[in-house]
Amino acid sequence: MLKSAALLALAAVVTARKCHDLTIPISISARNAVFDLPAPLSEIDVTSFFLGFVHAGINYTDALLTGYKTVSGHYNIAATYCQPDHGPGKALQVLTHGIAFDRSYWDYPFNNHNYSYVAEAVDEQGYSTFTWDRLGVGASSKGNPINEIQQYLEVAALTELSTLLRKGCVKGINAKFSKFVHVGHSFGSAITYNFVNANPDFSDAAVLTGFSQNANFLSGFALGGNFKPVKEIPSLAAKYPAGYVAVPSSVGVNIQFFAPGDFDPKMLASAFANGQPATPGEILTIGAGLSTVNAFRGHLLIATGERDVPFCGGNCSDTTTIQGAFPNLLAFSEILFPNASTFEAAVIPEAGHGLNFGYSHKAAYASIFDFLRSSL
Repeated sequence: MLKSAALLALAAVVTARKCHDLTIPISISARNAVFDLPAPLSEIDVTSFFLGFVHAGINYTDALLTGYKTVSGHYNIAATYCQPDHGPGKALQVLTHGIAFDRSYWDYPFNNHNYSYVAEAVDEQGYSTFTWDRLGVGASSKGNPINEIQQYLEVAALTELSTLLRKGCVKGINAKFSKFVHVGHSFGSAITYNFVNANPDFSDAAVLTGFSQNANFLSGFALGGNFKPVKEIPSLAAKYPAGYVAVPSSVGVNIQFFAPGDFDPKMLASAFANGQPATPGEILTIGAGLSTVNAFRGHLLIATGERDVPFCGGNCSDTTTIQGAFPNLLAFSEILFPNASTFEAAVIPEAGHGLNFGYSHKAAYASIFDFLRSSL
């Protein structure tokens, strides 16, 4: 009898949401940067690139920039749509992952999906979710790693996908939503920042995770990852063009994404095993548009781990770099969202950069969904 009850309980969990994978063709264009940079093919090339990127006193992006050119193309985007068992949710969350992972970051299978943001959003909170492999990553179309796969073109991809979703024109999604929430992580938050700035009335709310607008700490991410050419990493070499770069060890992933004492060692091993590469074009455009005052008029939350390395230098509660004018590094962004309906900043105690991967993920989810509950 107990065994039957346990099986029924498990079945209830398994069937609490319905998900299916999609392949979405899009045609997009963007005004991309043109960089005078050969694709880094050797370890020395990659190391030299990152040493140039972190060189104090030099804007490496500007140093390599020769101009701008419109890039256009037809691409396939791999995505997953999930909704509650009873039908479409109360709003659609469009989730954009960051560097080093694909869309599985949002619905991570480790420990029976205990670390899944999608499970929390759909099963517990009643939303529908749309996760996508960013252009150039995972099962989505790849491209030239220097002058094609950049933030600008990825913002164009998010814009086109969001427009299709708003119109109800995505084949395989039999629902049309009136409320949207755009959620990003890390580089995905940078993409989301620029999307809501260009489309200030599209989203009812936006959540930027693993994010701040302090660029002083990216060297920790760039050098801590100890990046190598993708062609020297057997698990990725056949899947990506030459010129992509990736983190070759769990030590690099640990430095970049995990806070001391806040993670299961088996999760670290899993995150490393499932890691994905990035392009130099993405690295060089990671900060594009982020110093611009944002026109967004919806509700805005920034939620970042207290021990986040790339965006807070390991201490988001520190105020020395903002002269104590704000209670934490995240709160500084409020001045760049003058038109937002509401602004909130949440420093997640003890958490690292990879919010979905730490023991603290439940605290992160609570902050996000409390914010959405009061905003929508």
